Amino acid sequence: MLDEGRLEAAAALLWLHWQEGRRLPALPPMLQPATRAEGYAIQARLEAREGKPPFGWKIAATSAAGQSHIGVDGPLAGRILAGRVFPAGAAVPLRGNAMLVAEPEFVFRMAQDLPPRAMPRTRAEVMAAVGTLHLGIEVPDSRFEDFAAAGGPQLIADNACADQFVLGAEAPPVWRDLDLARHVVTARVGDGPVREGIGANVLGDPRIALCWLANELSAQGVTLAAGQYVTTGTCMVPLPIGRGDAVSADFGVLGSVAVRFIA
Repeated sequence: MLDEGRLEAAAALLWLHWQEGRRLPALPPMLQPATRAEGYAIQARLEAREGKPPFGWKIAATSAAGQSHIGVDGPLAGRILAGRVFPAGAAVPLRGNAMLVAEPEFVFRMAQDLPPRAMPRTRAEVMAAVGTLHLGIEVPDSRFEDFAAAGGPQLIADNACADQFVLGAEAPPVWRDLDLARHVVTARVGDGPVREGIGANVLGDPRIALCWLANELSAQGVTLAAGQYVTTGTCMVPLPIGRGDAVSADFGVLGSVAVRFIA
């Protein structure tokens, strides 16, 4: 079991590599989390180093293919740090990013707190606490050289591969009447081929993913707070990107979101 000193040391090492755009093979054995709870405890100390409340949360590995790719058996939650958020249309720097992918995602903004409790919340309860739906593009990254071999607890400590995030405009209220599981999203990089995804690629439905996150945080004693945004996971195979590329994602009647990347 990691004591306070080792939790802080693990967070400090990950934070240093994140800020400097460097990679490490793994956390030293004496600092490696053995459980999801220890991973989240390290992750919380990354938030403390930024000195601001988290902008919100991300969910990684929301598809069977994504879980298989990184060797985990379920989703992982990570914090979106306020200093890593950009508005739609912004020029986002890719300095230090090794993953080099963009992920179009459904994003919920919470209107009510969901504090920890013993009994899991239902999807209806969680959705009743949602204020608005937004469109987003996540640009993940990892501080590990081989993130696919790091394992769940280390990946959680690594903030579930969170890095940069692009927040688009609020979707029209009609979203509440739509079947988000069947909702088609298209995206392209520059003038490249159009790629297609669907809401069902996100744990079967983006709303199911949001409910999972609320209960995951509750189990860790963390409140999903009013005003926070939750990006629910990529609805398509991640789009390879490079410096100088522009990415646009079309969510149909819900709107669109775009970003360009610079060195």
